[in-house]
Amino acid sequence: MAAIRLDISDSVATITLDRPDKLNAFTTAMGYELIEAFDTCDRDDAVRAVVLTGAGRAFSAGADLSAGAETFVAPADAATEDFRDGGGEVVLRMFESRKPIIAAINGPAVGVGITMTLAADFRLAADNARIGFVFNRRGIVPESCSSWFLPRLVSMQKALDWVYSGRIVDAAEALEAGLFYGLYPAESLLEQAYELARRITGHSAPVSVALSRQMLWRGLGADHPMIAHRVESRGIHRRGASADAKEGVSSFLEKRPARYPDSVARDLPDIFGDDLPVPPFRR
Repeated sequence: MAAIRLDISDSVATITLDRPDKLNAFTTAMGYELIEAFDTCDRDDAVRAVVLTGAGRAFSAGADLSAGAETFVAPADAATEDFRDGGGEVVLRMFESRKPIIAAINGPAVGVGITMTLAADFRLAADNARIGFVFNRRGIVPESCSSWFLPRLVSMQKALDWVYSGRIVDAAEALEAGLFYGLYPAESLLEQAYELARRITGHSAPVSVALSRQMLWRGLGADHPMIAHRVESRGIHRRGASADAKEGVSSFLEKRPARYPDSVARDLPDIFGDDLPVPPFRR
């Protein structure tokens, strides 16, 4: 049985965690399905943005604990250096996404249920949602690359508070800390996410959005603005002569909506080279 649903409508893909009877608890199978769904979205030029949400009353209760005390025990043949955290594999795939990602957190999101959203571009939440980085309370440590993402999204002191204590955090505190983009009544959350998706992509060239997403996210790890200058110079050089750039200027001068011809699936240039390398996320 599939652990997620993928629906595409009006240029927006909706990925729904679909184990409502288990509060959308994360499993290995769910992780593989999420990676495949993001692969599908990147290949489909009809998709301009992705909304990630949960079915039922929760976004995700975190890792599936049905294995009891053995839940976090790695396979016996898994060497430490070879073992890969499943939530991290999903988040690294999201990091590489060519489409903007909006997490619509419709209810409780704890453990991997919140850390998987950190690679989204925006996190919208129901006003009664609650989150928790509960790993220390389970005897483990943060995962899903959250030790990299979280201190880049909120202050270090706030990140340390949430991680050390593992306490449950209400939506208002997460909004004030900058983790959430906005809070909405649960019944209107998805429509707010779709409205945001349309607003950020409706008038922009898809290839430019894809490149800009990677420039901003990858740039978080750069150690000097010269790296950004090199990447941006390549981007201007490659995109300046593109059909999209010609259409963007022509449509502006002619006062008409733009019709960008370039394809994310076919026409995305490599402007990063060795300046901002990203290792493959796959095993």
